Amino acid sequence: MAAQQRPLRTHSQRTRRLVGGALTAGALLIGTYGTCGLGPAAADPVAAPATAGEAVQRLIDLSRQSEQLNQQALNAQADLDAKEAAAATADKQAADAAAALDAAKADIARFRPVIDRAASSALLGSRTNRLTSLLVSNSPQQLLDQMSIVDLVGARTNDQLSQYQKATDAATAAETAARAAADTARAASNAADAVRSDLEAKRAALQGSMAGVIAAWGQLSAGDKSALAGSMFPPGFDRDSLLEGLVPGSGTSALAAGLTRVGDPYVWGATGPDQFDCSGLVQWAFHQVGKNVPRTSQQQSTFGTPVAEKDLQPGDVVFFYSDISHVGIYAGNGLMLHASTFGVPVQVAPMGSTPFNSARRF
Repeated sequence: MAAQQRPLRTHSQRTRRLVGGALTAGALLIGTYGTCGLGPAAADPVAAPATAGEAVQRLIDLSRQSEQLNQQALNAQADLDAKEAAAATADKQAADAAAALDAAKADIARFRPVIDRAASSALLGSRTNRLTSLLVSNSPQQLLDQMSIVDLVGARTNDQLSQYQKATDAATAAETAARAAADTARAASNAADAVRSDLEAKRAALQGSMAGVIAAWGQLSAGDKSALAGSMFPPGFDRDSLLEGLVPGSGTSALAAGLTRVGDPYVWGATGPDQFDCSGLVQWAFHQVGKNVPRTSQQQSTFGTPVAEKDLQPGDVVFFYSDISHVGIYAGNGLMLHASTFGVPVQVAPMGSTPFNSARRF
């Protein structure tokens, strides 16, 4: 079974190179900008938009598709990591089971000569017993000596028979365990292969979608690009008063950490320290206050404890869309800190324009 581990690691390394290549290509193409999400691949841009509004909307639509694809690919990577770990564990268990089977067979081989001799003796009728001892003894003392020898030989043979039976039972159990472990290892390896293929398909789709976003971005005027990026903070936002009395290690202190990244670019698959996708920003902010948060928005949506929208407090984590493909950190007064999408840097923005899904308190 150990031979299966090497191809598994080789596939993983190849996949990580493919993933890194896709993200690097996207980063080079978009310069300092990026996006967070995953779904169907975006089509290549067609005819030039007729109006500036149409151009902006096309970019928004393509960016949304790329955002979905990004999160789906991140989920596929996490799934692959888990399945490769399971496959490695299954391989180790299969190897241990095979070693146990070999040890059990060695025990059988050790006891077999004794058992064969005992069986041969019984078959030929030459085994000494108490009756034959009585018949051939010439004196009471000789009878006692012979009976003691018979008892010793019988006890020793019986003990060896018992050990042989235990060894045989252990070998049977070990063979069953080894067969089951081998089947589990094979299934785990096949599952990892399937997820690996899915990941490669999603990464390829993401790369194509990113190219579509970049092309659409190139069709915008400088004014449209500036309008799309918007301001870093909404009017009247007071960061200092918001963070007064924050508790170290709390969601509020994670929000404070995240607010230091306002203005950093959005980049597909980025986790900081100076460029982010949506879930990467959340993970980075909570890591600064000692909390290890999962990587993807879907995984983050099951972390911590649920919070109703009406009970939101600054520092709570908020999720959007039915597929939970976007995430941010609540900043109070209906605002959130988030890494939005391509062409829009990390900023504080209203939540109302994005379909709310759920919230958690980490």
